[in-house]
This record gives sequence, C-alpha cells and structure tokens, in this order.
Amino acid sequence: MLSVARFTFNPFQENTYVIHDGREAIVVDPGCWNTGEERELEGFLSDNGLTPIRLVLTHAHIDHILGCAWMHKRYGLSPELHREDLRILHGGERTAGMYGIPYDPAPEPKGFLSAGDTVRIGTDELKVLFVPGHAPGHIALYHAPGKFVVSGDVLFQNSVGRVDLPGGDMDTLLKSIREQLFTLGDEVTVHSGHGPDTTIGREKRSNPFLK
Repeated sequence: MLSVARFTFNPFQENTYVIHDGREAIVVDPGCWNTGEERELEGFLSDNGLTPIRLVLTHAHIDHILGCAWMHKRYGLSPELHREDLRILHGGERTAGMYGIPYDPAPEPKGFLSAGDTVRIGTDELKVLFVPGHAPGHIALYHAPGKFVVSGDVLFQNSVGRVDLPGGDMDTLLKSIREQLFTLGDEVTVHSGHGPDTTIGREKRSNPFLK
C-alpha cells in the first residue's frame, strides 16, 4: 500500500508530496526553495530508505517548481508534466523575477503525462487525471486502492484554485472538479497543493464554489 508524506515549502506555503511504497518514491511538485527545505526533503527520503524514481508536476506554476533544479542535481530526475503546461514551465524565470524570489531554472522535461496514463511505484499504479482550469495542463494523481488523490491546486478545503493566472478559466475548473474528482467517491482523501487535506464528500457538501 502506498503512503503519502506532505511538506509545506516556500513563501507560498505550497505542499510538496512524497508518495512511496517503503522502497521507491515519487516526488510531486517540489517546492523546496532554500537549503533548509532541501535538507528536510532529502532527510526524509534518506531516513526512510527511499529511492526517488520520478519527479511529477501537477502543474508548472512557480511555487510548485522551485525545487526542480535541485532534484535534478541531487537525484538526476527531470520533471514530467502535461504538455499544455510546458510554456508555463519555460516562463518560470520571468515569473520568479516578478515575485522577487530566487529561482534556478528547471531542467527540460523527461516526458509528458496525459489523461489515462499511469505512474508506477513498485506494484502500485497512480492514474493520471486531466483537470485543467487553474492551469491549462493541470493533472491529478489518483490511487484507487488507497482512496486518495493528489489534486494540486484544483480543489482545496472549502475552496478551489484561482483562475486569474494565464490559462485559468472558472467554467473549465468547475467542470474538471465535477467530472474528474467528484466521481471518485465521497471517501477519497484529497491531498491539495495548499492547506490541509479534505475529502471528496466534504467538498460536495460544503464547498461554496460547488454547491
């Protein structure tokens, strides 16, 4: 069975996730942006005997990619993401400059992920869901046996992702949530890109954007 560990990094308080089976790990949205945060992530992997095998981005907004260059230098991993977010990834240096934060540009992607693809960890599989709206190439990772989804910035506790950034669209976002996430089952845990975990059932009942 897969386990999920969360780390909250950088000034945007972004959630980075390590999904692992006790041996191999996938790092999702590495937001570590200074030496202390890099050491925290590295220490967790080392202390638990985990070998990171893939680096996956739910989307390429700056707060989710700050650690990509370090992951490449330290573990030899390059990001995998949806092709529609490649332009955003390439614009990372300009975006970081707008916010006045240091940024070592991410390496070029190892490959691209699309709806219906699977990401394997040992004998387990994560299903790739295409959930645009917050970003044009946004994806989520769903593990049916573990009843969890890593949703990035699509769905939060009592909120949804912002749509005022390039490529954002509220109608598209709400459609993604209703058709791709709300169909997973009320008991499914949502590991969001910011803030605490929630469940599909809770957001169906109480999310003001989706009532």
